[in-house]
Amino acid sequence: MSDKIRTFDTGATRSGGDKPDYSGYLSPFALQRYGAYMRKHQVQADGSLRSSSNWKLGIPLDSFKESLVRHTIDFWAAYEAGSLGEAEELACAILFNVQGFLHEQFMNSLETS
Repeated sequence: MSDKIRTFDTGATRSGGDKPDYSGYLSPFALQRYGAYMRKHQVQADGSLRSSSNWKLGIPLDSFKESLVRHTIDFWAAYEAGSLGEAEELACAILFNVQGFLHEQFMNSLETS
């Protein structure tokens, strides 16, 4: 199937087609909050700073799953208790585990193909 060509008033053209609209799917506010959460958690127990991409070195899927379930239950409890600030922090932890799981799954599929 060929892409449609978009022509702008200036005469410039771009291919069209069925492309994902990430700016429509994502919230910059949620991503900024997630970035603040990740920055906070770059500091390790010994006070040293880990690389922002340290998690990409590889974390087992089971670890993401276990953490996801634990944080989801904690989120639910915080939400039910009206602790929305705590629930917000836990929502970031959930997002980390979901995207980490998807990243690892993708990387594993590359290795097996």
